[in-house]
Amino acid sequence: MKTENLLTGDRPTGKLHIGHYIGSLKNRVQLQSEYNSYIMIADQQALTDNARNPEKIKNSLIEVALDYLSVGIDPSQSNIFIQSQIPELNELTMHYLNIVTVSRLQRNPTVKTEIKEKNFNQSIPAGFLIYPVSQAADITAFKATVIPVGDDQLPMIEQTNEIVRSFNSIYKKEVLVEAKALLPNKESRRLPGIDGKAKMSKSLNNAIYLSDSADIVQKKIMSMYTDPNHIRVEDPGNVENNTVFTYLDAFCTDKEKLIGMKEHYQRGGLGDVKVKRYLNDILQAELEPIRKKRIEYEKNQDYVYGVLRQGSQNARAIAAQTLDEVRGAIGINYFENR
Repeated sequence: MKTENLLTGDRPTGKLHIGHYIGSLKNRVQLQSEYNSYIMIADQQALTDNARNPEKIKNSLIEVALDYLSVGIDPSQSNIFIQSQIPELNELTMHYLNIVTVSRLQRNPTVKTEIKEKNFNQSIPAGFLIYPVSQAADITAFKATVIPVGDDQLPMIEQTNEIVRSFNSIYKKEVLVEAKALLPNKESRRLPGIDGKAKMSKSLNNAIYLSDSADIVQKKIMSMYTDPNHIRVEDPGNVENNTVFTYLDAFCTDKEKLIGMKEHYQRGGLGDVKVKRYLNDILQAELEPIRKKRIEYEKNQDYVYGVLRQGSQNARAIAAQTLDEVRGAIGINYFENR
């Protein structure tokens, strides 16, 4: 019997790539049989820095949903919902903002890093600054105790738990529950872009998407960054910081063969093309079933929207119950029993 609630999700700012897949999606498929899983498409969070381009979010939302279903996230086991369709989350955010200071938000390491990455300088959208509080509302609304995150998101869990403790202390009721981070294993680490850069993204044009055709995947793999000093086949090569081998570490299940290939590459005599072809064979085998399922779901988008509608209705009922408890603790359920 599932006893713990798990919350995870993604911002809908484009199709999901294989970095998402190896970093979180495969894990979610496994975890859905162990936890009461709530998977949120965080469109409101995405709008904090895309408010002037809502069509981008609207168009990406269905793409993310298609990716979820095609990798095996099962609506009968996981509740897939849209953040903006749960207005209770907004009221929870407002209540939590009353017990969080601006200086505390500005000290959040994750927020500081993203402000720098997005070049906001002093023009920080207020919605972006407070999104850790919004995230706390998302987590506590479903009384999620398990949150799969990367190391960079640990400050968000810490701030959520601070809010939980403050709220329960101020109002002298144990309404909210603390959450713990579920960190990825080594195999689920973040993949670099095909150009060797640390970040894989649409804007950098260095990602392999779950929806890419076989031809496009092959073309991207053959253009991958390797060892710039491995000029001739007979030259010794470096497997460290070599994008092709990083991907093989993530996707190759024949570890004995991979060890032998690395040794061969390091002593010389193994060319980049051969290694890339091996990676292509492995990735095509991994992605082909996903592509086929995705094509079928694309043909039946009424079903996909039905999944999202039902998931959002289910999620809203849970969030409403939590909000009622929060309002009761604060003492603003004025008309109850009247």
